[in-house]
Amino acid sequence: MLGNFWPRTLDTVRFPEQRRLFRTEPDVQVVVITQRPEAEPRGQIVMVHGLEGSSNSGYKLSMAQRALEAGFVVHRFNMRSCGGSESLAISNYHAGQTSDLRGVLEQLRPDGPIILVGFSLGGNVSLKLAGELGETSLITAVCAVSTPIDLAACVRNLGHRANFLYSWRFLGRLRQRIRLRAKQAPDRYSEVNLSRVRTVYDFDHLYTAQFFGFGSADNYYGTQAARNFLSGIKVPTLLIQAKDDPLIPFAVYDHPAFATNPNLRLLAVDHGGHLGFIAKGPERFWLDRVVIEWAGERVTSGGVGAIGPSLV
Repeated sequence: MLGNFWPRTLDTVRFPEQRRLFRTEPDVQVVVITQRPEAEPRGQIVMVHGLEGSSNSGYKLSMAQRALEAGFVVHRFNMRSCGGSESLAISNYHAGQTSDLRGVLEQLRPDGPIILVGFSLGGNVSLKLAGELGETSLITAVCAVSTPIDLAACVRNLGHRANFLYSWRFLGRLRQRIRLRAKQAPDRYSEVNLSRVRTVYDFDHLYTAQFFGFGSADNYYGTQAARNFLSGIKVPTLLIQAKDDPLIPFAVYDHPAFATNPNLRLLAVDHGGHLGFIAKGPERFWLDRVVIEWAGERVTSGGVGAIGPSLV
C-alpha cells in the first residue's frame, strides 16, 4: 500500500507526452502514451498496467522517468477501455487478452529493441504473449512484476479476509465499468447480475467468462494463465516477485519451467508486497532501478543475464 501512495513524478516538460491511438481491431482502438529521450534512443520499453490500472498508474510513472533518463523511448500502454478510452471499444479487457498489445507492438516505429514490462495482471498478459510469439522477433525481452501466473490460485487468495481492501477496491471499479457499459450499449451489457457479485471470482464468472466465451471463470483462469505459456518463451525474461505479496501465493512460482527453460530468471525477494518494493535509502523505488538496469543489459549484451550485487 505504501508503494501505491508514495509520491512519484514524471517530467513531462523535459520529456513531452504524445497521446497515440492504435487500431487493433476494426472496432477497437487503444491509447498509448509515448515519451522520447533527449538523445538517440537505445531501445523501447512498453509498459502494461495491472487490473483496473492505466497509463497513469504510479508504478508506471516513476519507472518511465528512470527509463527516459536511461535513454529509452517509453510507451505506456492502456489495455482496451482503460485510461479514459471506453468510447474507443465497446468491449473490455481480460487477463489473457494479448491481441491488442501485439497489435500495438507490430505498429511501433523502429526505435530499437522492444522490451515489455508488465505489472500484475499486465505481467500475465506480457508473459502469455511472449509464449505465444515463440521465436518471433517482435520483442527482445520481457520483465513481469508481481504477476499472478496462476490466475485461479491468485483469485482464491484474493478472496481471503485479509485481502478485503484489495478485493473491495477492485470490485468497486469493475462494477462501475459494467454500469458505464450498460449505458453505452444496453443491448450487450446488463446490470442485472451485479447484485450477485460478491467476489472477483463472481465477476469473472458472471461477466468476463460470459462476454468472452470462456463459459466459466474456471475455464477462463485455466486457459489464460501465464503458467501455461512459460515453457514456450524464447526471449530473455525476468520475473520479479516478493515472497510476502498478499495477493499472490509464492507457491505458484514452484513451476517446472523455471528449471527447464533457460530463458527464464526468477528474482524472488523476501519483502516488497504487491508492486511495492520500497527501499529504505534515498532511492526509494528499488524496482525501477532493477528493471531499467536489466533492460539496459539486454539491449547491449542480450541473453537472460544474471542479477548481480549491483541490482539486489
